[in-house]
Amino acid sequence: MISLKEMKLVIQQALMEDIGSGDITADSIAKSAGQGIAIIMAKQSGILAGIEPASLVFLEMDNQLKTSILLKDGNSINNNDHIMKISGEIKSILKAERVALNFLAHLSGIATLTNKFVQEIKDTKAQITDTRKTIPLLRKFEKEAVQAGGGVNHRMGLFDMVLIKENHIKVSGGIKKAVACVRQYLKAKNINVKIEVETTNIMEVREALNCNVDRIMLDNMSLENIKEAVKIAAGKVEIEASGGITLNNVKLIAKTGVDLISVGAIIHSAPAFDFTLLF
Repeated sequence: MISLKEMKLVIQQALMEDIGSGDITADSIAKSAGQGIAIIMAKQSGILAGIEPASLVFLEMDNQLKTSILLKDGNSINNNDHIMKISGEIKSILKAERVALNFLAHLSGIATLTNKFVQEIKDTKAQITDTRKTIPLLRKFEKEAVQAGGGVNHRMGLFDMVLIKENHIKVSGGIKKAVACVRQYLKAKNINVKIEVETTNIMEVREALNCNVDRIMLDNMSLENIKEAVKIAAGKVEIEASGGITLNNVKLIAKTGVDLISVGAIIHSAPAFDFTLLF
């Protein structure tokens, strides 16, 4: 999903942000520390993600460093598991440490929380998907972490899928008019993408269904309304539940028969995963 070129660009900017004009601590204390070996270890249990960008941080910091990746994205990890070994100049390892751990902590946190939701609904047909509620410039990293946790990705941005939301419906004068405008535009531009419509009540679900769209989002609907919407759709269109999804209610929602459950929290509210680096 994310190219090496894109990854390097973000990592270079992250290192620049952290080091600035120079690491005055490492440059003064470790200037003659020589060579060493460091290990990154997990300090809790969960799902690993971000191992490739973390490794690349060290290599971008100093191309003489060597990294050995011991576990892969998507692997289950436990407290004290060794994740990566880094060898080379100690000063360089110290300079890259925090940025590398930041990538691992953030992305493994996302994978771990995603997997908790996935496990809750494993006996249903529903899939957990993400949203565009991401940290600017880190979206591709974060969406890969969702995959590592067993989730699936929603649209990447505004360019690869149509999602007609409440405000679009208001400014266009209704669902039918909004869909017609979109179809006219897509045809003129020769663009072939799915069309999804956000709905807030059963009347809107019926209207969207009559427009023959690809997917209908049920936004903050009650459990009873979700069940009714699934019954109305009857396999004619993909149904996505969204809004107010928690680990406490996700299984009940999945059992209604929806195809997708979008959870912004798996990215924007994922707790950082605890890692440490030790020489």
